[in-house]
Amino acid sequence: MLEVLTASGLALAAGLNAWIPLILLGALDRWTDLVDLPSGWEWLSNEWVLLILFVLLVVEVVADKIPGLDSVNDAIQTFVRPTAGGLAFGSGIGATTVAVQDPEAFFSSPDWIPVAVGVVLALGVHVAKAAARPVVNASTAGVGAPIASSIEDVGSVSLSIAALLAPLLVIIALVIMIALLVVLARRRRDRRRRRDAAASGP
Repeated sequence: MLEVLTASGLALAAGLNAWIPLILLGALDRWTDLVDLPSGWEWLSNEWVLLILFVLLVVEVVADKIPGLDSVNDAIQTFVRPTAGGLAFGSGIGATTVAVQDPEAFFSSPDWIPVAVGVVLALGVHVAKAAARPVVNASTAGVGAPIASSIEDVGSVSLSIAALLAPLLVIIALVIMIALLVVLARRRRDRRRRRDAAASGP
């Protein structure tokens, strides 16, 4: 159960920022004893891979905080974040961490299954994020873009750390995300109703 929560938390974090969970996994495996990546995923801890991921992280962090460019970035990340989520789930499901000392083969069948699960989880978060950003930009005249992006980055870091060190906290994060999605859906519905009412006239 804990390994599933760990992998799920990492995939969800990738939906907010593709590179943060991968960098944390690789860095903690390489320079600490907190994470031991499973066989076949050790490449994540390679110094050159970590350097490339860090450069990509800097590019995304900057691009995601500029109104207008953030939407372009989200469009590009539609392919990147789910892929990163798949990689994060696939590597996290078998990783030995402080919280998961003896990971079981939750998906002992084909290797693509955990990757596919991670893709779906990350895609769901990414779609919600990409849908929320234009609303934030429109309602704040673009001022809210860097604030929202910073909150998302902090959320990705926090969720990744929680997934690795205290997987049960991922459940709380899931509840919060679901609540935010409900609020977002209601706001979009209310905006649509007001727009339709204004269009129909008296």
